[in-house]
Amino acid sequence: MMISILLVDDHQLIREGLKHAFDRSDDCQVIAEAASVGEGLAQQSRHHAQVVITDLRLPDGSGLELVRQLRTVEPDLGLVILTMFPSDDQLFLAIEAGASAFLAKDLPSDEVVRVARGAAFSPRSFTTLNLDSALARKSSTPGPHLSPKERHVLQLLAAGDTVGQIGGKLFISTSTTKTHIARIYEKLSVGSRAQAVIAGIKWGLLDNPLEQG
Repeated sequence: MMISILLVDDHQLIREGLKHAFDRSDDCQVIAEAASVGEGLAQQSRHHAQVVITDLRLPDGSGLELVRQLRTVEPDLGLVILTMFPSDDQLFLAIEAGASAFLAKDLPSDEVVRVARGAAFSPRSFTTLNLDSALARKSSTPGPHLSPKERHVLQLLAAGDTVGQIGGKLFISTSTTKTHIARIYEKLSVGSRAQAVIAGIKWGLLDNPLEQG
């Protein structure tokens, strides 16, 4: 099955370089391009690509905002953020926005193709090459305590599992699963899955936090 790609970057040379890399693959095809947040939203609305690859900095805003808006309307869309100057703060914001991956622009283009392919098939997981170092730099302040069961539930939330899937894997009812999730949110002082995952990463509560490329 051919994976359709939308490229969003205000530098034409970067778009051309990525397009050339995707053209060399046998299962990916760039079907549209854009140079801004507004154009990216319009092109995705028109073409419905399976994966959107966007620069972090765009003329009319941030790629983070593009990712947030697209994730709201297309829960199963692959969303890859590229940036010239990656930072820990941007990485955590990318997770919160709902990105599937966060990559530095200096990576080989073939690596971007590989990550885009993964984002198409597992859009709610998260891939980055910088997570280990970001976690190593996290605050040493003692964080909230989760029970082993709650940590397991948080791990499955980070993997993108639904409430029903979590209950099935842990052999507990939907009601019990929801109770665990509510307690996790309360202990981490968060109100959503994305915020819980970010808090889990920051406090070192995830044994193998997220899929890494």
